[in-house]
Amino acid sequence: MQQQRHYILNKISEGEGLHLDFKHSIGDSKKIARSLSAFANTEGGTLLIGVRDNKSIAGINSDEEYYMIENAAYIYSKPQIQFNHKIHNISGKTVLEINVLKSNSGPHSAPDENGIYRYYLRVKDTNYVAPHALVEAWKLRNKNIKGIKLIFDSVVELILNEINENSSISKSKIQRITGISSKKADIILRNMLLMNILDVTVIENSIKYIFHKNYEYRK
Repeated sequence: MQQQRHYILNKISEGEGLHLDFKHSIGDSKKIARSLSAFANTEGGTLLIGVRDNKSIAGINSDEEYYMIENAAYIYSKPQIQFNHKIHNISGKTVLEINVLKSNSGPHSAPDENGIYRYYLRVKDTNYVAPHALVEAWKLRNKNIKGIKLIFDSVVELILNEINENSSISKSKIQRITGISSKKADIILRNMLLMNILDVTVIENSIKYIFHKNYEYRK
């Protein structure tokens, strides 16, 4: 029991981030499905249900909350998301731990506020709707597609130079400075993501493309 308490308190002390999210309770399975899909699509993660944003333990009714999680994972996530769970009792309060691994069967979508199914990704401690290029990269990566073709033409050079000079670039700026169509921009970005040249981040609530951590830019 003491080991269990120590584990959860240490986990909570980490604070919310890329791999950890706190939920006071679950009132909407559709909403929680977005968190599950974001974890599954990105790097996996843990939901601690019964924990407030300020890291205090509220406690929950584990049977009811688990039922909501099942609905989120098996009904409102497409395709279904697999998870495992643990129930912790801390000072008489129940905390439900939900663990989601990075998925190889996705990408996974969940309904937005209007009921439209979208794909989500996790950036730091927030879930965002994934851009089309990233979704297509996920799909091809999970199919183990090999032999991605990328021509290092003037468009690719402009993208690389822009990121090198300004740290990031948006899809709209790529279209603006190159004059290419939205479809062509998505194809180029998809291939650069698959080749680990680029990665996705969020800056000022806007999706931006940056160099992948293992990519070495050479002008």
